[in-house]
Amino acid sequence: MRTESRFGGWYSSRCCFCCHVRTGTIILGTWYMLINGVVLVILLSALSDPERYYLTHTELGTDFDLTDDANICIATAVSLLMITICGMATYGAYKQLSAWIVPFFCYQIFDFALNTLVAISVVIYPNSIQDYLRQLPANIPYKEHLMSMNPACLVFVVLSFIGIILAFKAYLIGCVWNCYRYINGRRSADVLVYVTNDTAILLPPSDEAVTMPTKGPPPPYMSA
Repeated sequence: MRTESRFGGWYSSRCCFCCHVRTGTIILGTWYMLINGVVLVILLSALSDPERYYLTHTELGTDFDLTDDANICIATAVSLLMITICGMATYGAYKQLSAWIVPFFCYQIFDFALNTLVAISVVIYPNSIQDYLRQLPANIPYKEHLMSMNPACLVFVVLSFIGIILAFKAYLIGCVWNCYRYINGRRSADVLVYVTNDTAILLPPSDEAVTMPTKGPPPPYMSA
């Protein structure tokens, strides 16, 4: 279903599985909250029991340890921020408050830009894929199989996978943007416009309308 906005453009009020864009935004915000909640629980568990989740730089093939307290604290703060942003988007879509959806929409744009930069870097530096695979731990499944693939075929597979992810993320961005426009359109429709003698008078929404006091009866007529 496509709806015309007051700016003359068109936007869809439906998303995947014929859900309304508000419903889709609520589901998307809740899903992101659950994912970041699980990540937050894992990070807090790593802080409480570092030896259980400890991976040295020898196992990772890098120059830093995974369970460094500073890195975990930063990741915990990011997870809390993401939970807050996703909660704002869910609440904004439910209560039809468009301003609450803006932070989540900005995060989607930022995430899409990062994935686009990854795709561009793969095209410019195709050997970076094999360098990244060499840095992975030896117990990663199918690592040897990926390392033995033709570099051109490996680049094609990686680009195809990133392209699918980018297309899906772009669709989700469109759903959230349409929800934002739908809420703004609903709020704008609450303003009534009356044209009288070529003069437009804008009236506030019904919940903000002020009741005018009624006049009392005229004074009684006194005879001379």
